[in-house]
Amino acid sequence: MSAQLGRTARGVVGIAARCVCGNPTVVATSPRLDDGSPFPTFYYLTHPAATAAMSTLEAEHVMPELAAMLEDEDVAAQYLRAHEAFLADRAQFGDVPEIAGVSSGGMPTRVKCLHALAGHALAAGPGVNPIGDAALARSSWSPERCACVSPGAAHGDAAG
Repeated sequence: MSAQLGRTARGVVGIAARCVCGNPTVVATSPRLDDGSPFPTFYYLTHPAATAAMSTLEAEHVMPELAAMLEDEDVAAQYLRAHEAFLADRAQFGDVPEIAGVSSGGMPTRVKCLHALAGHALAAGPGVNPIGDAALARSSWSPERCACVSPGAAHGDAAG
C-alpha cells in the first residue's frame, strides 16, 4: 500500500478490495488517525491505475453528468442507502463525533470525489453505490483485469 501511495499508509484497518492479482485496490481506514485527526474517508482508493482513471474522469468533467443521475428518485434513494451503509461500515471502527453523519464523496446528496465513490463501490460490491458503479463503468480501468504489471516487467510480475 505504501508503495502504491508513495508514502506511509496511515490508519489502515484492513484491505477492503483487491486487484485480481491480489494487490490492494481499496483500504479501509480508521475514522480517527493515530495523530487524533478525524478521517471520514473510510474507503480509500490506493490502486495507482484506478486512481489515475478516476482523476481522468474528474478532469474530463464527468462529475456533473454523474450528479445529474441523482435527479432520478430511485438512484437518489439508492445513493442514500449507500451513504447509510458506508456510515455503518465505518462505525464498526469507532465513533468520531466530529464526522458523525459525514460519509465521503459527497454522499448522500452530491458527487464530490470519484476516488472515494469508486473506492466505496469496489469495497461494497456492485449495486450498492450507483454513482461509484457508474464512475467505474465509465473509466478506462477495470477491476476485472490486472493493471499492476509495469510495462517493462514480465507478465505476472506485480509492480504494486
